[in-house]
Amino acid sequence: YVKDLSFESPGAPQTLQGPGENPQLKVGVNVSAGQRGEDVHEVVVHVEAHAKSDVGVIYNVELDYAGLFRIKNVPQHLMQPVMFVDCPTLLFPYVRRVISDIVRDGGFPPLMLDPMDFGRLYAQNIAKGQQGAPAQPN
Repeated sequence: YVKDLSFESPGAPQTLQGPGENPQLKVGVNVSAGQRGEDVHEVVVHVEAHAKSDVGVIYNVELDYAGLFRIKNVPQHLMQPVMFVDCPTLLFPYVRRVISDIVRDGGFPPLMLDPMDFGRLYAQNIAKGQQGAPAQPN
């Protein structure tokens, strides 16, 4: 479910006529999780996408897309990988569609996020000792 969604295009209508020189896109992804009841966990995928050019901001999108997961009979040492790898992997196709649709509805070409390897991002964050820190897709 969409927990929070924001789209802004402060330069419209000028930016709709052309993005200007040197358009740049920066995308950040973060995953958070919390317990919401016995065996029920809420996992939230937070995505920020900022497009700008020499003329200024083209658009900014922020999305918190969440899911409730009933997780039973999973050993405690595997709970974090399930919540930070498996759950966001299930949510990501919906995140990708919402981002694509909102950018398209804003008058721009759809932003199609590349598939993400949440397992690799989780392993990188564990290796850095920054569990739950923002993960930057490559």
